[in-house]
Amino acid sequence: MQEPAAGPPTPAPGLTAPFTLTRLTVVRHGQSTANAAFADAARTRTEQAPLEGRDADVPLSGLGLTQADALGRWLGGLDPGERPQLVVCSPYARARRTWERMAAASGTGGGDLPHAVVDQRLRDREMGVFELHPPAAIAARAPEEAARRARLGEWFYRPPGGESLADVVLRVRDLLHHVDRAAAGRRVLLVAHDAIAVAVQHVTAGIGAPVPDDLPPVPNASVTRWHGDGHHLSLTEWAGTGHLDASAG
Repeated sequence: MQEPAAGPPTPAPGLTAPFTLTRLTVVRHGQSTANAAFADAARTRTEQAPLEGRDADVPLSGLGLTQADALGRWLGGLDPGERPQLVVCSPYARARRTWERMAAASGTGGGDLPHAVVDQRLRDREMGVFELHPPAAIAARAPEEAARRARLGEWFYRPPGGESLADVVLRVRDLLHHVDRAAAGRRVLLVAHDAIAVAVQHVTAGIGAPVPDDLPPVPNASVTRWHGDGHHLSLTEWAGTGHLDASAG
């Protein structure tokens, strides 16, 4: 049973960024095999070795597929006037597969849903030389880097060859303003990653907003939503998982 989702964070003061979008929704992909492996390692406190392959190719787990289907039923349950008019998807396999399962499970037959476009700016945070390393493996391989990460915090820590969360914000900001121009006044769904949801919140909070390093977690297959008034976007739901509870019940 999922824990109840935390309420939307209190908006931080800032010079609010202008957006014309009517709705903006970020869905995090369903659980991946890497998510499951990392969670198992943390739960058993074992030092798991880095996973093989590319992060971009990591598939959904069995639970992740089930979660994606639940997202599809949530999508199909929306009023037609609330469904997305544009879907933009991360290029990573786990995000694209989540959208495919969502569309198939929505019960709409696909006719009422747009075809998703893929944009590289929605990729997950890149971890460079620590790609697919669980935290314990980073600590074992490079304890000085683990110490630097703890000292700087996740927002500013940039692994060798990778990105900080601040770096992710720059590309997400570029994408959001591009989407706002190309799809003015429309309802937009992003299927991506937890780092993308955090970055979107920081961008929409506006210029001068403090670093959002105290946001509640963004679980797999959660839904985060912003509503627009034609001028700005306001956060209305952060990392909701009620649709997963309903599916389990």
